[in-house]
Amino acid sequence: MDTGTPDDGHGHSHGPGGGHSHGPEDGHSHGPEDGHSHGPEDGQGHGGGGAPVGHSHAHGPAAPVSAHLRKVIAAVLIPFAAAVVVGLAVLWPGGVPNHQHTGVGFDQQIQHGRVTKVEELPCADLNPGDQGTCRQDTVEVTDGPDRGRSFTVVVHPSEPRQYALGERVVLTYAPGAPEELRYSVVDVDRNLPMGVLAGLFAVAVVVVGRWRGVAALVALAISFAVLSLFILPAILRGSDPLLVAIVGASAIMLIALYLCHGLSARTSVAVLGTLVSLVLIGVLSLVFASWAHLTGNTSEETGLVHDLYPGIEIRGLLLAGYVIGSLGVLFDVTVTQTSAIWELHEADPTMGARRLYRTGMRIGRDHIASTVNTLVLAYAGAALPLLLLFSIAHRTVVSVATSELVAEEIARTLVGSIGLVAAVPVTTGLAALIAAADHPRTAAVRAGRHRPA
Repeated sequence: MDTGTPDDGHGHSHGPGGGHSHGPEDGHSHGPEDGHSHGPEDGQGHGGGGAPVGHSHAHGPAAPVSAHLRKVIAAVLIPFAAAVVVGLAVLWPGGVPNHQHTGVGFDQQIQHGRVTKVEELPCADLNPGDQGTCRQDTVEVTDGPDRGRSFTVVVHPSEPRQYALGERVVLTYAPGAPEELRYSVVDVDRNLPMGVLAGLFAVAVVVVGRWRGVAALVALAISFAVLSLFILPAILRGSDPLLVAIVGASAIMLIALYLCHGLSARTSVAVLGTLVSLVLIGVLSLVFASWAHLTGNTSEETGLVHDLYPGIEIRGLLLAGYVIGSLGVLFDVTVTQTSAIWELHEADPTMGARRLYRTGMRIGRDHIASTVNTLVLAYAGAALPLLLLFSIAHRTVVSVATSELVAEEIARTLVGSIGLVAAVPVTTGLAALIAAADHPRTAAVRAGRHRPA
């Protein structure tokens, strides 16, 4: 480019002898049709007096938010993340507390065994008065202090679980019991089929999600680690279950969202939306659990936990379950809404915050309708045997719904659903404001980038 010819005022020689004529024939005319019109609105206007002006076109990706907004987001999330780290440090339990096994319910020592012999015998030979054909299985202990020892188990034809030859089983071990009663079969060893299923799940996630899928699996492993190394032991150590659940859920939220979706303003908006909804869920859980007199002590498992560790506040355990149980669904909603807003803004950078919000809410309403049904039907499917028992007892729907056993789960579903519903407008509004914050600059740059030359 010849910038030494003064006769065009733009550093370009337009004479026939300059060899640099800019007309229609060279495909580089500077007019409205090429998307490079240089006027005051794009900050590249040509000054008067024939002074040369540089042509600096920004062809790189536009920043999704301004530096100022990134600082505002950081000013909110960095103190929150620091508080979570402090909470983890203060409440860290240092492992599950030791205790003597009582041998009651789940509080039993576990060993493993294998069925080595199956023999069919008349039930009357084993227990006079019984009818039919029974089985006498020989089981070999495969681990523990009595490895290699065998014992027999009688299986009646009415029992739902019939063991096959060579099948691996789970045994309870009572070291203080008489030798002939020390072991009993309580379950089937499902390590292999469940391991294969988990492997298929991991392969499916990685094949479809690729590196994002790998990140999701790593985040899942970290979530289980937080649950098993922090939340459960801290509750057993006597810390407030609700406080432990809030700290643990916040740690899972920060790690999972940023690991899966990257350290960006988009992810930060999803974090903020999830945080607001979690606070709402915690408040509603406290209010309605107290108002409805929900104790949380409605199953053998919670009763056993209270007997073993009387210091655990059972209602707090119930509230902790409400918070943790809502976390996964909130991830889905907040990430989806944030991504939808960002994609809408990418497709049409001229959309303002109000239009982005309205469009995003149309997507969110569809999401709410499907997800709320998912929550209710998931509980109905899991509690189907219980609901059948209530139906057999000819109890009314209201009577069933207000019984403590069912009311706890209904409250869990409704509190989680309210948090889910609230997450949609909150996350959509935040995402629309932040995505549209750089609207004028982004629109101008994208207009210059996408119009054909």
